Amino acid sequence: MITSLYIKDFALIDELETTFEPGLNIITGETGAGKSIIIGALNILLGERAQLESIRQGANKAIAEVILKTGKDDKLAALLQEHGVEPAPETIIRREVRPSGSRAFINDTPVQLSVLKQVGGLLVDLHGQHDHQLLLREEHHREVIDGRPSVQPALAAYIQSFEQLSGLRRQKAALQKRERELREKQELYRFQLRELRAADLKADETEQLERDIRLLDSSEELNETAAKILVAGRDGEYNALDLLGLMEQALSHMAQIEPEFENYVQELETARISVEELLRFTEQYQTNIEFNPIQLETLRQRQAELRRIEKKYGKGPEELLAYMQEVEQTLSLADNYEAELEKLDAQIQKAAGLLKAQAVALHEARLQEGERLSRDIEKELMRLGFRHARFAVVVRWREQADGWIEIDGRRIACTDDGADDLSFYISTNKGEEPKPLSRTASGGEMSRIMLALKSILAREQRLPVMIFDEIDTGISGPIAQQVGRTMRELASTVQILSITHLPQIACMAHTHFVVRKTETNERTVTRIDRLSPEDHVREVARLMSGADLTEAVLSSARELVASATELPN
Repeated sequence: MITSLYIKDFALIDELETTFEPGLNIITGETGAGKSIIIGALNILLGERAQLESIRQGANKAIAEVILKTGKDDKLAALLQEHGVEPAPETIIRREVRPSGSRAFINDTPVQLSVLKQVGGLLVDLHGQHDHQLLLREEHHREVIDGRPSVQPALAAYIQSFEQLSGLRRQKAALQKRERELREKQELYRFQLRELRAADLKADETEQLERDIRLLDSSEELNETAAKILVAGRDGEYNALDLLGLMEQALSHMAQIEPEFENYVQELETARISVEELLRFTEQYQTNIEFNPIQLETLRQRQAELRRIEKKYGKGPEELLAYMQEVEQTLSLADNYEAELEKLDAQIQKAAGLLKAQAVALHEARLQEGERLSRDIEKELMRLGFRHARFAVVVRWREQADGWIEIDGRRIACTDDGADDLSFYISTNKGEEPKPLSRTASGGEMSRIMLALKSILAREQRLPVMIFDEIDTGISGPIAQQVGRTMRELASTVQILSITHLPQIACMAHTHFVVRKTETNERTVTRIDRLSPEDHVREVARLMSGADLTEAVLSSARELVASATELPN
């Protein structure tokens, strides 16, 4: 349950703090006093987006904080621990709204807005002024039924089968697309493969060609240069070897006289040996130099052919080899498409059979749960003034010419939420057949139907807190009193906070609060006051007749309040 609410610098609220009690907490007040601001603060605490305009003029930030007594709740504790929040017997939710953005905290730990929404969804159900319009949307009807424990296993099994079949169908579509594309390009691929095979590509051929062409093209220059080296080193009248020999003899003679020259004798000998090795290599190289213009032309033609192919395909040698393998594999696949498609079709047929079985199981689960819910809602509607109410959850197969499965000779369309359409039907008049809820119920009827639905779900799901923002829209008189009685009885199992303008509902309060707007220091502020039993009566009387509180009106108000105490708490 919500134990306390603190709001600071939020819209017209400068600072407000109040505590709530178990049971039915009624909030009343003049139009514009700020009741909707309190609901707005609760909304952002439950994960709704905060508006910059909510910061009170002149303030740096707006703050809203709620403390909920949660006790030991394993599901809540697991969710909090998953997001790094330490569970506690009291859960404190806080939002701060600044011009730069907002921050959210649970038990003083920063959390993402999505986490706040999940936690809020476990603890509080807030019904806004226009939420009864959800009943106009058939997808909400489906959400109600599919949220029931008896339907969820069948839905989960169906979704798993649907995803499996969807994946196989996507594979088939992709394979068929590739087949079509291949058929269109098959001749081109075959020509390219012939051309690339004829080219006899090798990974390092381009570099080798460049080296061979460079050598053949420079053969005369290389021969002349080698000859110069041999002449200078050995064959000339004055050559390097002869000079080195003379120097070696002179140094040896000097070393005999002066030992310091010995090292240089050894170094000169090493130099002479190196020159001799160079001359031997140069002589051998010269004899191997090839003068072959025909071979040079052949290599140049090969180089030109490779460059043409590389330019044509926009790829280098290694990329061309990889592309050739890819084309070979693609053409090889072309011969296997039929077998692959047959294999996929067999898998699809098997998956479709499983999906059909799961779709039928989900259909039956929805029908059974719809019947149970219909009976429960009819009972609640009887208590809310619909003496002849008939409610039905209609579940119909979704027929479509190209549906994925066949049931009783009809093709049935499958989507990720099932293979049937689901909608709520109602009749509120005796002798009339139920018709779609979205086309028959008035605003006041919608509010009562939503209350009936929420009453059932709250009892079953054990949702601890429910907040109603003017669920009394479109009702009055005895019907309003029945709605109030239902809310008070429901408050025996859940805590309820309800904003209302009707005395028939306000009189049912276990605890009554009034929101007032006042002017302080030339600023308008909103505050909330808990009423004493006598003030509770006076507020009910004000709702009945306005500001003129005669003794007769007060007496009627006391009777209304007394009637509430006769109900079980």
